Amino acid sequence: MVTPPMHSISVLDLPYQPDSETLFSAIRDMPDAIWLDSGKPRSLQGRFDIISASPDALIETNGKLSTITDCNGTTSSSDDPFALVEELLAPLREVDPSMSAYPFVGGVMGYFGYDLGRRLVDIPDHTDAVVNLPDMRIGRYLWSLVTNHSAQQTQLFFHDLCPAELSQSIIQRLSQVKETLSPGHFRLREPFKPTLSSEQYKQSVTAVKNYILSGDCYQTNFTQHFSSSFEGDLWQAYLALREAAPSPYSAFWQWQDKALLSISPERFVKSSEGKVETKPIKGTLLRGKTVEEDQDNAVALLNSAKDRAENLMIVDLLRNDLGKNCVPGSIRVPKLFALESFPNVHHLVSTVSGVLADQRSSIDLLKGCFPGGSITGAPKKRAMEIIEELEPVKRSVYCGSIGYISATGRMDTNIAIRTIVADGSSLHCWGGGGIVADSQADCEYKESINKIKLLLSTLENLN
Repeated sequence: MVTPPMHSISVLDLPYQPDSETLFSAIRDMPDAIWLDSGKPRSLQGRFDIISASPDALIETNGKLSTITDCNGTTSSSDDPFALVEELLAPLREVDPSMSAYPFVGGVMGYFGYDLGRRLVDIPDHTDAVVNLPDMRIGRYLWSLVTNHSAQQTQLFFHDLCPAELSQSIIQRLSQVKETLSPGHFRLREPFKPTLSSEQYKQSVTAVKNYILSGDCYQTNFTQHFSSSFEGDLWQAYLALREAAPSPYSAFWQWQDKALLSISPERFVKSSEGKVETKPIKGTLLRGKTVEEDQDNAVALLNSAKDRAENLMIVDLLRNDLGKNCVPGSIRVPKLFALESFPNVHHLVSTVSGVLADQRSSIDLLKGCFPGGSITGAPKKRAMEIIEELEPVKRSVYCGSIGYISATGRMDTNIAIRTIVADGSSLHCWGGGGIVADSQADCEYKESINKIKLLLSTLENLN
């Protein structure tokens, strides 16, 4: 058997930037420029910012057909989209193992939309699509700009397959970061409008509770959709969102007349040197207006029997999902019901970990957990069927996952909540939560609004 040649990775140290906004601004006009944003310096969590552009190949999946575009042209495939991503990554794989210490040294980045889950879970398909984005869109990127905020280090990585003219262009742009493109004007044409009325939302919560009482499921994540139209520069909109709600698993990606503006607080699945982690969020309460009220709300959330039960159900589901590709007996729950606080809300966050089994890849792991249990419910298939029945529109990228898989196999992905999707001149946003047996419809409706109210109001007030 012939051993494939080892690829080399060039590493260039740059001056540390505590805020990567200026770095991304230097390359954001390049094709498929993408920023996986930690929310630093204002976010309390998060560590790495990852920036890249000009992928040499793209996969776009719509329904049962995927389109692969590279230097040889465009081909179509009905194969498993996750397998196609594995094939896209394969030519980059053989790199020095020491590169695993870095999050992304070239590899694939993009999103796996919630509706890609229909390829994995057999559920009906009778909701309308309001967003014309692919179910999955993944690019192969041969370079990256990575800022490690813990180490206060900014570095450029070039895979040896990266064309010399591209690497030279990147270096030149980043040497002139002060001469970057300033954000343009942005405004909404009208306030965001819900697809469901408050009464319709509450009726659907009651319907979910009836399914739970009938024994169909333990929990279902039910969401509502909002839309508006806009004019101007979405980069300005994203900067306003990250200023209002800095979050550790954020992302900005714009192409053609589409874009993702994700201000996500939730990690989906991380894999690093065989160690696996997922951090489901279940349990939310609004921040208080005073220090005393804020502390009281945090304590109330930590002591909420309903929220702890909701969180535990999803922890059990994710233990099972991780177990599909982890070493038997390696699954642990190092943190259960931990409090994490964000500008608008407190969350209960648990951590589930494991050890990736031999001959299993990060993509196997992602596929085995997809879509995330925290945004479906338990059991997953029945919860997804109920979502399909009660939610009036497809979720698109929302509740899917945005992230990276490096040439080393290292992976980190978010749950695409607190995410705004742009399609043409329209913006779409969703908010919701887990419904359990003792959920109260009025409270669930308020929670679904509270989670995204700051995002919507930030854009509505931006002129």
